Amino acid sequence: MNRLEGKVALITGASAGIGHATAKLFAAEGAKLVVGARRAAELEKLVEEIRAAGGHAVALAGDVRSEDYARALVALAVSTYGRLDIAFNNAGTLGEGGPSTGISEAGWTDTLAINLTGAFLGAKHQVAQMLENGGGSVIFTSTFVGHTFAFPGVAAYAASKAGLIGLTQALAAEYGPQRVRVNAILPGAVDTDMYRSMNNSKESQSFVTNLHALKRVATPEELARSVLYLASDDSSFVTGTASLVDGGASITRT
Repeated sequence: MNRLEGKVALITGASAGIGHATAKLFAAEGAKLVVGARRAAELEKLVEEIRAAGGHAVALAGDVRSEDYARALVALAVSTYGRLDIAFNNAGTLGEGGPSTGISEAGWTDTLAINLTGAFLGAKHQVAQMLENGGGSVIFTSTFVGHTFAFPGVAAYAASKAGLIGLTQALAAEYGPQRVRVNAILPGAVDTDMYRSMNNSKESQSFVTNLHALKRVATPEELARSVLYLASDDSSFVTGTASLVDGGASITRT
């Protein structure tokens, strides 16, 4: 407990799933939070839950495709708590799916705007603030899809999430000397709304489950614990990594 005592953390995509679970875990570990997502009502409910448990949190709803929103989230952290130590750029979308020859230009562009450009814009302002504080930890949510293997019909999603790994490495190399660590988690299947929307039948869920060595999908809380490791001083010598948290999906052929 209290591994993040005295730290200020910013989390996007916090209204549900991995971001929501991570916000609650970070608060329980002593962090003061700024949470962001598109859905204001869900964010306010999360803030109420954290405060009721004795934690500290503020929320700002918006669109990660906007650089103004990225800037405003950091400004809120500084105006409320005086600094920024941790940023978890978790907001994402499955985007337009289907055969690659049929994906629209708008669908491709929008998926990259949310998953990759949005994460870059967030990190751009987060890192700048962390440099003023003497360092920090930036974390992205990528995926095993497009890294160890992929499925048909997910070209935009795979490309955007794979791009986050390159971004992770570039930022880690650039800002490591100034004590900013940058890492990415690569989840396998996680039981979230996004997962259920993509796998809405027993047959599909059974297929995805059996892709994993553990023969199950993860809970958001399990992923949150991996994010906590990268956010905390427990990972003080870890940067530039694409950390698989995939239940063995990348090594399973049975």
